[in-house]
Amino acid sequence: MPGTIKPAKLADAIADHLEKLILEGALRPGEKLLAERELAQKLDVSRPSLRDAIAKLEERGLLVTGRNGTHIAQFLSHIGEPLVSLLQNNPDTSFDYLEFRSAIEVEAAALAARRATDLDRDGIRAIVARMKAAHGKDDSSEEADADAELHLAIYEAAHNVVMLHIMRTLSDMLRNDVFYNRADLYSRPGVRDLLLEQHLAIADAVLAGDGDRARRVAEAHVAFTLKTLREIRENDARLKVSLRRIGRTDLIDSSD
Repeated sequence: MPGTIKPAKLADAIADHLEKLILEGALRPGEKLLAERELAQKLDVSRPSLRDAIAKLEERGLLVTGRNGTHIAQFLSHIGEPLVSLLQNNPDTSFDYLEFRSAIEVEAAALAARRATDLDRDGIRAIVARMKAAHGKDDSSEEADADAELHLAIYEAAHNVVMLHIMRTLSDMLRNDVFYNRADLYSRPGVRDLLLEQHLAIADAVLAGDGDRARRVAEAHVAFTLKTLREIRENDARLKVSLRRIGRTDLIDSSD
């Protein structure tokens, strides 16, 4: 029959659908898909067709199947992992990262203000609530993670897939303290309160749909982070010099 969909065509359609979800960021690297039976039921397709679709995406490097099931591939790891080894031993890269991020973040915030859907805005509100709840805790790690999640949510709300995937890779590196130690940043007196204030301002501008304000507050936030990290780095350098001066006595014969 002319209207009959051949199994091979159905497998292609399933693969295209899953690929689109990965491209748009709905399915994220490292996430595990449902078991074959459940996933076939969810997609309302046959298991053989689903199996063929998964095989096609494995060939494209987008899925990985092993003992623990099928996962979304870390398809940018071949960029991220070598980049980590290049950057992590060079302290100046934290400033390069922030200069790059300033250019991207400002545009992302403006785009998000214009393009965010109701679902995007709900996600941003939920993260802001978590950030506020974590702010009063002694341990800043939960708040720092919510910080990273908020920026990712804004990249998602910008609806630019190139921006999303690149910045998601860089965000993973930030969470692993490749660029700088986030605990140092949050422990500096007064900085934690100012960062919360800045994040709330960015979220508020995006939620209000005010692209110009979103651009201004995002730029101010990254500039503040860059300035603060420079001060921390300079203070640490001066402290090391002082410690070396104190420690010099261990190298000198003072018996004369």
